[in-house]
Amino acid sequence: MNRNDLGPMAVDRRDFLKFTGGGIAVFVTLKDHDLFKEALEQQRGYPSDFNAYLRIGEDGRVTVLSGKIEMGQGVETSLAQEAAEELRVPLGSIDMVMGDTDVCVWDAGTWGSLTTRVFGPALRRAAAEAHSVLLDLAAERLHVPRARLKAENGVVTVVGGQGRVTYGELAKGQKIQRTVRGKVEPRDVKDFTVMGTSPKRFDRIDKVTGKAKYAGDIRVPGMLRARLLRPPAHGATLKSVDTKAAEAVPGVVVVNQDGLVAVLHEDRDTADRALGMIRANWDTPQSTVDDTNIWSHFLQVAPTGRTAHEAGSLDAGARASTKVFEHTYYDGYVAHAPMEPHTSLAHAEGDHITVWSSTQSPFGDQRRIAGTLRIDESKVRVITPYVGGGFGGKSAGQQALEAARLSWITKKPVQVMWTREEEFFYDTFHAAALMKVRSGIDAAGKVQLWDYNVYMAGTRGSEVLYDVPNVSVVSHSSRDAHFFATGPWRAPGANDNTLARECQMDIMAAAAGMDPLEFRLKNATDPRLRSVLEAVAKLSDWKAGAAPTGRGYGIACGLDAESYVAHVAKVAVDKASGEVKVEGMWCAQEMGIVVNPEGATMQMEGCITQGLGYPLMEHIRFRGGDILDKNFNTYRIPRFSDLPEIHTVLVKNDGLAPKGGGEPAIVCIGAVIANAIFDACGSRVFTMPFTPEEVLAGISKPTGA
Repeated sequence: MNRNDLGPMAVDRRDFLKFTGGGIAVFVTLKDHDLFKEALEQQRGYPSDFNAYLRIGEDGRVTVLSGKIEMGQGVETSLAQEAAEELRVPLGSIDMVMGDTDVCVWDAGTWGSLTTRVFGPALRRAAAEAHSVLLDLAAERLHVPRARLKAENGVVTVVGGQGRVTYGELAKGQKIQRTVRGKVEPRDVKDFTVMGTSPKRFDRIDKVTGKAKYAGDIRVPGMLRARLLRPPAHGATLKSVDTKAAEAVPGVVVVNQDGLVAVLHEDRDTADRALGMIRANWDTPQSTVDDTNIWSHFLQVAPTGRTAHEAGSLDAGARASTKVFEHTYYDGYVAHAPMEPHTSLAHAEGDHITVWSSTQSPFGDQRRIAGTLRIDESKVRVITPYVGGGFGGKSAGQQALEAARLSWITKKPVQVMWTREEEFFYDTFHAAALMKVRSGIDAAGKVQLWDYNVYMAGTRGSEVLYDVPNVSVVSHSSRDAHFFATGPWRAPGANDNTLARECQMDIMAAAAGMDPLEFRLKNATDPRLRSVLEAVAKLSDWKAGAAPTGRGYGIACGLDAESYVAHVAKVAVDKASGEVKVEGMWCAQEMGIVVNPEGATMQMEGCITQGLGYPLMEHIRFRGGDILDKNFNTYRIPRFSDLPEIHTVLVKNDGLAPKGGGEPAIVCIGAVIANAIFDACGSRVFTMPFTPEEVLAGISKPTGA
């Protein structure tokens, strides 16, 4: 079964066994397992009925159904590896069906590097139970004790004797439902044959040949292309609208209902032309807040802080410190800028609606669409084809709501595909933030004080990581502080908190006259943290020396999605212009058991590539609710010419279950580049992106200021 073969028919999960025909069905109940307590904590509302579902067909093929989606991160392949490992079947016998709300088990969404570390354990345990069920059936079929049986490549054989039976033969004509209750344990790492390898990706041929379907590639007979009337700025309200000229265009359908104004036509260019004929008057609020003074605004409107971590006494820490350092770090808004703009196709038929959507949250879209249309969720089917980049930005699903409303009103299939300008305007941006740090060291170079306040970034990545006895971490966050929507952006907030912590550590190291790696190791006993620091030092051939050495090397480390990561960067700084060029990046990551080493490496390289943008060039300019950057002519993302040599290493730790790999390697990029800039020229930079003007300003200040 191909992921694109599921048509627009609606299938209730209670009828799924009828849909799949013969086979062995294995269900996993989250509430029965201590293993899944973390899943329940991290994905509030995860249903307690099924977390993973496997179907072993009469032909011996295995269909894995997952509410997760594939957006380039490679989980279509790695999840299949986990299932194949536990079932003892060839990887090529696995078919993946993902992100279809009618046939897949509910999932909160694909984000937070949760697929491998939360859904993966449930899938493995279900596959292990299926393997156990098959051995029981084979024992009955072959009339031998189960202990004498072995399963391999989808075939059960009698060890040291005669007799064999395939999975397909065992499953034929049977429907067996089992609830996993922890009786069967997944395979030990030493026995792995599929996990820990790097097979060719399932999606490689379809994507290279153009066969892969994205939401914009889906076609339904009679489909209309929609263009929506957009406000000139966030917060603007429509005072009046004249659609008469657009209505006169042959074949154009105009919708003007409950604030939704759109023109629809079979031809996109005609719809574009008709949209330009609409005359609208807007009431646009005025504001003096822009991208240059947003941080002052934050301090004025910030709520009372929430303490995220506290230990010891700040007063005691200050008394124990011979040197105290106070600095503020700043970051602006950043766009996701995915290759594929937000797109959805909705097809209303009777009292049901099917929506194909580029979304990270098909079940979230289903809930929102049902609520908007005031129908039961069972009447809304969301299918997620391949997604062309998400990075957290395809979680809100606004385009799915727009397409669903228009199709419901017109009773026609309607596709909404945002233009690049709409993509930038309606993006849920990475939130601007500021971080205030007061820290102190004693005469021996031990950190004694950490007083940390973060505004609007949240606490992800705010762990101190180091051995500091006197700590206070306080978060001040409010969605109302922003003039437009903000949302998750690749480990949301962690890059800001990591910037503040790792730059502050470098400042203290320089003041102590210590090498920045030596200073970190002196203040760290966490073995996982030390392992990545030591690994990246070896990988980069780190040369010890107190910064600034003039060589342009920086180091930083972080923790995200339960994975530890450390980076070294080499930069060149033009002291006349302030231009920064990254010449080399080294990264070490420890993420427990690695399901797919090549896939994990690609994720690290992708994080580094995208990560070069936010500290060096990416910055949304705005004035109140007016977004000033609406295309790539003014908003710059990293190009191939910007990329340095990238070197990576995965630090082995098979004693831990697989941890997240989609985001950890991006969180340190700002910090490691800032520290490398200081080592190159003595310029301390505190505001991302690090513009040439800021680099030059830092050069003019005393070293380490």
